[in-house]
Amino acid sequence: MQPLASPGYGYFIIAYLLLMLLIGLFLGKKARENEGKEGFFLAGRSLPLSVLVGTLIATWFGGGGVMGGGNFTYTYGPYAAVFFYCGSPLGAIALIWLGPKIRELAKYTVPEILEHTYGPKTRLLSSICVILAYTGIISYNFTGVAYIINLITGYDQQICTIVSGVVMVFLAVMAGMYSVAWTDALSAFMIAISMGIGLIFISSKAGGYAATFTALTPAQQSLSGGLNTLQLLSYALPTMFLYLGDQSQIQRYGAAKNPKQAKLSATILFAGMIYVNVLLISYCFFGIKMLPGIKGDTTIFRMAIEHVPFLLGAPILCSCVAFIVTTGDSFLLSTASNIVLDIGQKYIKPDMSEKETVKWTRIVIVLVGLLSYTLAVFFPEVLSMMMLSYSIYGASVTIPLLGAFLWKKASPAGGMASVLSGAISIFIWEIYLGRPMGVNSVIPGVICSTLGLVIFSLLIPAEKKSSMETASSEPA
Repeated sequence: MQPLASPGYGYFIIAYLLLMLLIGLFLGKKARENEGKEGFFLAGRSLPLSVLVGTLIATWFGGGGVMGGGNFTYTYGPYAAVFFYCGSPLGAIALIWLGPKIRELAKYTVPEILEHTYGPKTRLLSSICVILAYTGIISYNFTGVAYIINLITGYDQQICTIVSGVVMVFLAVMAGMYSVAWTDALSAFMIAISMGIGLIFISSKAGGYAATFTALTPAQQSLSGGLNTLQLLSYALPTMFLYLGDQSQIQRYGAAKNPKQAKLSATILFAGMIYVNVLLISYCFFGIKMLPGIKGDTTIFRMAIEHVPFLLGAPILCSCVAFIVTTGDSFLLSTASNIVLDIGQKYIKPDMSEKETVKWTRIVIVLVGLLSYTLAVFFPEVLSMMMLSYSIYGASVTIPLLGAFLWKKASPAGGMASVLSGAISIFIWEIYLGRPMGVNSVIPGVICSTLGLVIFSLLIPAEKKSSMETASSEPA
């Protein structure tokens, strides 16, 4: 493939990736000094506020936001994109209240939280759903980095995917949450500055928002982008439900120094999400006019290469790479923690020491990386993989999690029914029925999961009170 940019962009990205690896090496020493679970998984619960906010933003805006969201905006227009991106800020509002509660729980995984209300069987079932969903998310982040490197250098797509996977696995293995959080924060601040300034150049070059809007098709100018209400909701709801129960985000609230800091970080995060969403939508909005006929997944990358000065375009590309890398390594760490803590330590070796836990987590990170690479090769379409992964998680994990926090009558039977009905309905809708009417599976999945929780909790109530209030009273 013919490279889209001069070699300078490629050198810039390589240098930034090396910087990230060096940061990982440096922080690896700190991780080894605090080799316990709390140090590796939650950075010793010592993240400064600026780093905590930066890692929350960067973890969320990975390949799904940059590529999947870019493709959606380029295809359906800016108004529909607002619906697509609105889920995460709405979820962030809820976490302003839930964040301190999450910090007080002092748990490592979402299934571990669910066990307090629903019991060990639900923990196991939800762990499987988390692993399935997160492996898909990791795979499209592998693909996302590969897209950028391939565009810039022209190198083979398979080689680029391998390189991206190696970098993500290395960062996750080396220092756990220490390297993940600090490289996240660096990326978040760089993209906020470079894309913000770059937007001034792009808007001027395109003739402004009003002139660009007239160049859109009638469907792209409409509020729905030509989608019906159910289709639009089926794109917006997966992001909201994933974010509300996202284990990677919840683990970061657990890494806050105290509940007060967790609440403040959630408040700042809401403002940061709005800002980044505006940037991503604007770049793709102008890309519709300035880059006709391209593949929508690559809109933001091409805008940075072709319509922004090099001193801004190169950092934007580096930030996009870093956003995707740090999201990928975050989900690698999170998925490995599910396998080791929720399955390995819970059912195979209960007496596993903290050093053994960290050792096995590092091994599992590598294995999950290999599996995710396989998915990236066979399922390269980012948006479809993104929607399926989000839907599985939102229906099978977020609904019972919200029930545990918000409904005192939620019972173990209801929790199991919620997880199972959510997961089964997703696969029936996607695979057996072939996604009727073009509606993503999150809508039937959330409905079935909610009904399962409510009906079975009422039919088979808990034998004794088991609520998040009891769990949150434990010492942090």
